Amino acid sequence: MAFDYSLDFKNIDFRAHPELYRVGKGEQGVLLVEPYKSEILPYWRFKSPEIARESSEKIYEMFLAYLEQDDFVGADMARKFLQMGYTRARRYANHKSGRKYKSNPQKELSLEAQQQARQLILPYEEDHYKAESAAIFKQKWQIAKTNPRYLLLLNQHKNRYEL
Repeated sequence: MAFDYSLDFKNIDFRAHPELYRVGKGEQGVLLVEPYKSEILPYWRFKSPEIARESSEKIYEMFLAYLEQDDFVGADMARKFLQMGYTRARRYANHKSGRKYKSNPQKELSLEAQQQARQLILPYEEDHYKAESAAIFKQKWQIAKTNPRYLLLLNQHKNRYEL
């Protein structure tokens, strides 16, 4: 099932109500699902390779701790933060401003305007420093998403709640 953006995220404790959580695709919901967002976000940084290494190691430790507690939602959120560390650092590695498009396609009202905005890509500027940060997060994300315990809990969650 797709990630459900219609939920009242400000008032739901997903630790108490894991049945409401949907994995979705990629990083969906990473900045919405509480209390995990508030627990993980303070450690999410990628400004330099040193900061990215420290951040990814801390978030990976949290991932393992959630798995130890059989807390699939927490583990999945930590996995999403690792993935987001990779994708955001990679975006800054490709575009100094961190913005890929000249204007935000999501703010355009019509589908045609959104498609046109996606054509206006800012110039590619490789930043090897940010690329290294991205690689650090990617390594931890790959380890997390293939962890056997995570995969077992993912399967159990989907079978129990996402049928």
